[in-house]
Amino acid sequence: MRVRRSERLIRVTQSLLEQPNQPVSLSDLAERLGAAKSSLSEDVALIRSVFHEDHSGVVQSIAGAAGGVKFQVRVPPARREAFENLLVARLSDPTRILPGGFLYMSDVLGDPEVLDIAGRLFAEQFAARDVQAVVTVETKGIPLAVATARYLRVPVAVVRRDHRVTEGASVSIHYISGSERRIQTMSMSKRAMPHGARALVVDDFMKAGATARGVMNLLAEFDAQVAGVAVFVATQEPAVKLVPEYVSLFNLGPLREGQKVILTPALPPAEP
Repeated sequence: MRVRRSERLIRVTQSLLEQPNQPVSLSDLAERLGAAKSSLSEDVALIRSVFHEDHSGVVQSIAGAAGGVKFQVRVPPARREAFENLLVARLSDPTRILPGGFLYMSDVLGDPEVLDIAGRLFAEQFAARDVQAVVTVETKGIPLAVATARYLRVPVAVVRRDHRVTEGASVSIHYISGSERRIQTMSMSKRAMPHGARALVVDDFMKAGATARGVMNLLAEFDAQVAGVAVFVATQEPAVKLVPEYVSLFNLGPLREGQKVILTPALPPAEP
């Protein structure tokens, strides 16, 4: 099937957007679209320049006999700034403060638009780290992990608080809760995590980092390598967390009942 260039550009772009962070073979596209690889290379160059110009993605060339390209998502600076301003405004309401120094975010983390942009931002931060799986703890972190995995094009593994018979054989560990200072249990199915995989830990909230530390210890039982830790909101206190390195979208100041929530964007400034 031979198609016009305008249609070919649309189809190539669609293939890249539908398979983020995955190689797309130019040979396969050439056969499917009835076009020469040289013509497709010109198409890819044009698509690459458009993505680069509006900062919405990076198209990388893949060397090899078959040849190919890979699309990695980016968030344009203006869209990122609008997202950060919107979230700061939504989450600054004093009525969101919960007992124990927590912030009510369930409605925000149920917003598909919020999840999509958060997933894009996390994928942008960790695309170069060869992530092979995204790991999260039930339940609030699951939508955020799925959104991130969508743009990294990897599976999601869920850590459970309690073992479920439907999970089959599982690995369990004990850890000390950072907020309640008591021993808790977490487990993950042996089938959920490929042995020796590089895993990105994603969660919605971090205070001391005990849960993330527990997940890292659990992943060690699978001989998995931790490619990074990403959280939606991290508290400013304690300043020293139980994880050595993490990325958060927002930092949360001390919560005092009746006072405005102090929330600030935490990612480094976007590149121009």
